[in-house]
Formats: sequence, structure tokens, C-alpha cells
Amino acid sequence: MYGLVNTAVADLARAVGGEEAWQEVCAHAQVPPVAFVGTAAYPDDVTYRLVEGASAVLGMSPEQVLAAFGRHWVRYTSQRGWGPLLQSAGGSLPEVLAGLDALHARVRLMMPELRPPSFRCVELSATTLRLDYWSERPGLAPMVVGLVEGLAELLGGSASATHVRVAADRHDHDSFAVTHSPAPA
Repeated sequence: MYGLVNTAVADLARAVGGEEAWQEVCAHAQVPPVAFVGTAAYPDDVTYRLVEGASAVLGMSPEQVLAAFGRHWVRYTSQRGWGPLLQSAGGSLPEVLAGLDALHARVRLMMPELRPPSFRCVELSATTLRLDYWSERPGLAPMVVGLVEGLAELLGGSASATHVRVAADRHDHDSFAVTHSPAPA
């Protein structure tokens, strides 16, 4: 994964527990507390170990860490210059979710080693949808819950996502039931 992801994990750990917590996460993960280069690719194992370290240090399950990270990721990247790109993907949560693959294609122009997940959004009603998620990286699906919530907040609305289909259960992808409320007019 790119260093931007690991830097955001560090930012989340610091936001929850301060610099000391980040140092403990690194020690637990056996990762030197270095400044990751946002545009450099790192082995996926580094990120997985950081999530495990954050789980141990912050007293959260790995799934809770990933969900918190998903929400944090949206804020973090928005504040670091990626906000306009996120917002250009659409004006509503369904539009943005439906445009995630196109957004990742644009990011891939700047980060050629990017191996993003793929998403398909199916609107079921004005306030509900199904979000399908494919990833070559196992175990990261809980992050989608936080991403959905964070994107809704970025757009001025709210959302909740429930993991309803797990790829590990002999399916080729995960699915999420999403209920959302748009920003007030």
C-alpha cells in the first residue's frame, strides 16, 4: 500500500492516543516509527501489522480499527488536498460511491502501483443502496463501513453501513446495506 495509508494510520493513532500511542503501535507492529512517504509503495504487511498494533494499543478490535480508519481516511485525505477529487466524484453519496472506480482510475495516474478495490453501487430506494466491494486484500472490508459514513459526512449528510455478505464465506465479494440521508437543503 502507499505511504499515504500508513501516514493516515499514524494520524489516527495520534488522534486517539497521542504520540505515545503511535510509538506503542509501531513497537507492537515491529515497524520503525518513520515518516512514511505518501507517494511511495510499501509492503501490505506493514499496514496489516500497523492495524494489529493499533488494535492492541487502542483497545479496539481490528474491525473497529478498520472502521474508525475508514472514517478517518476520508477526513485525512480531504484535508491533505484530495477533497476536491472526492467531491468531484458526485454531489450525493450514491453518486460518489458509484464513481469510486473512476476516482481510483484518476488516482492511479499519480500512483501507478495502486491496487485499489472495486465497487458497485445499486440504489434500492431514495435512501437505501447496496454497495458491493471486491478487493485482492483480505480482511479490509470493515473499513468500508467507516468510508461510507465519512463520505456521507463530507457531503453534509449521514449514513450507516452494515456488512451483509462476506467474501470469505465462499463469495467473490463483500456487500454492504447502506442507509443514507442527504444533506439538508
